[in-house]
Amino acid sequence: MAEGVTEGISLLANRYQIGHLIGHGGMANVYLGTDSRLGRQVAIKLMKSQLASDPSFRSRFRQEAQAAARMAHPTIVRVFDAGEESVRDALGNQVLVPYIVMEYVEGRMLKDIVAEGPLDPKEAVRVTEGILTALEYSHRAGVVHRDIKPGNVMLTHSGQVKVMDFGIARAVSDSAATVAQTTAILGTAQYFSPEQARGETVDARSDLYSTGVVLFELLTGRPPFRGESPVAVAYQHVSEPPVPPSVINPAVSPALDAVTLHALAKNRFDRFQSASEFRADVVDAGAGNLPVRRHQTQPETVSTTLFGVNPRAAVGSEAALKELGSSDTNRPARTQTRPPVAWIWAGIVMIAIIIAAVVFWVGHLSPVVLPTNAGVAVPSLASEPYASGAAKLTKLKLVPQRVDISSNSIDDGRIIKTSPPSGTKVATDETISVYVSTGPATVSMPDVSGQETDDAWGQVTSLGLEKGSVTTQDSPDVSAGTVISTSPAIGKSVELGTTVDLIVSSGTVDVPDVTGKPVADAMAALQKLELTVNTVGDDTCSGDTVKSQDLPVGEQEQGSTITLTVCTAAQ
Repeated sequence: MAEGVTEGISLLANRYQIGHLIGHGGMANVYLGTDSRLGRQVAIKLMKSQLASDPSFRSRFRQEAQAAARMAHPTIVRVFDAGEESVRDALGNQVLVPYIVMEYVEGRMLKDIVAEGPLDPKEAVRVTEGILTALEYSHRAGVVHRDIKPGNVMLTHSGQVKVMDFGIARAVSDSAATVAQTTAILGTAQYFSPEQARGETVDARSDLYSTGVVLFELLTGRPPFRGESPVAVAYQHVSEPPVPPSVINPAVSPALDAVTLHALAKNRFDRFQSASEFRADVVDAGAGNLPVRRHQTQPETVSTTLFGVNPRAAVGSEAALKELGSSDTNRPARTQTRPPVAWIWAGIVMIAIIIAAVVFWVGHLSPVVLPTNAGVAVPSLASEPYASGAAKLTKLKLVPQRVDISSNSIDDGRIIKTSPPSGTKVATDETISVYVSTGPATVSMPDVSGQETDDAWGQVTSLGLEKGSVTTQDSPDVSAGTVISTSPAIGKSVELGTTVDLIVSSGTVDVPDVTGKPVADAMAALQKLELTVNTVGDDTCSGDTVKSQDLPVGEQEQGSTITLTVCTAAQ
């Protein structure tokens, strides 16, 4: 993938924000990301864009990502999401970038740890046990990893083993993406099983062979086969026997020697047949026990021969020491009887020629950039009415697609921007997103009636509105400091930043002067203010009117009691 493509992506699927680079490999770069919808950190793997040029890869990629996403186990890095993002490279061409969103694991890659030297045999056994636990789970789910190597294993800060990238290798190898497939082969040849090196069908036992290679490297600090080229390493996987790990690291026990060499058997029927079988034996060997369950025709030889392998037989031999050199000049001559290997060399030479030809062909094709379709420049349409802007795009044989968004600076109905931006060269018939202003953003005035003043202000300002004045108003039934109404009115659509005024209760009522009024009218007026009204008679006057009131006229507390003296003498 071109650097410009990677740098141009900041948000995947309108959900995943891409952060800084945290890892890279032959097939992908890995970035720290954030799932904006769930608010969690994730790891985002952006695959090489040339992989997506093959339809069979995209189909296989989706299938394998779905299969990986179904696996939930503590030793497997979870896959949350996968897809393809359409972006533009530095030349303005639209390219597809396949991506995988994974669980973010805080820890170290196993390849970085083993690069510092061999692990303690007990730690090597513990890590291998974790890898095999993951494979046991995935194999039962019908998923073969195909690319077990230290670069696909992480150790958390607490020591938990995590295996990643289930299914990606199959998506590549089952597709016609020759260049990408070649890159994958070059990057993982040291961990290939013999059947992978020969191009044969792989199964779960291929993963177990690769795990045996990883175990060898954990015990010794180096893989069992090394060479000047991936082809030379692949040849050794097919034809050369590995030395016992104890030849390189004397701290390795005979039991671990035997388990490792059994896992590295060339014939898949001669090695471990299941991850659980491998795991049980490597745990036994790590505990100092000698596995005796298989290939023990002579039980009395358990101490020296395991699985038909004598791990100490070659320790001091010249052949073993020469094997460590990994060079063709000092490799011991073969004396065992077996079929000729000329067909292997012929196949290797043919593969090398094909790879070189494909790389040369693709390298010379890379400068070609769709010359027939990439000559239309997106015009500048900012501040134009949508109708005229859309007409200009149509005249250039581009397809306008209206997207309405609010704007405080651009008038309603005017164009804010386009995507791709103006000046970008695109193919004809390309869809151009035209962002059109709907005017300032608006909100509906919230209903804050009945709330305390501070609570009401909190709700108002949270919507982007501004605090205005507070006006008190008499109310017979709304407690003091409680909102009665607002300006603008509740439910009205207002622009962001609008100033809101609150009308709140004073907690008092305005008591009127009811003296001289008919008793019925006075009672009605006072009860409307929700005052408690008492009456006393005065037979010195007549006319059924109010002679006097004991509550002064003016502001009084809500619910006050007022006593009226009324005339009761007969006329």
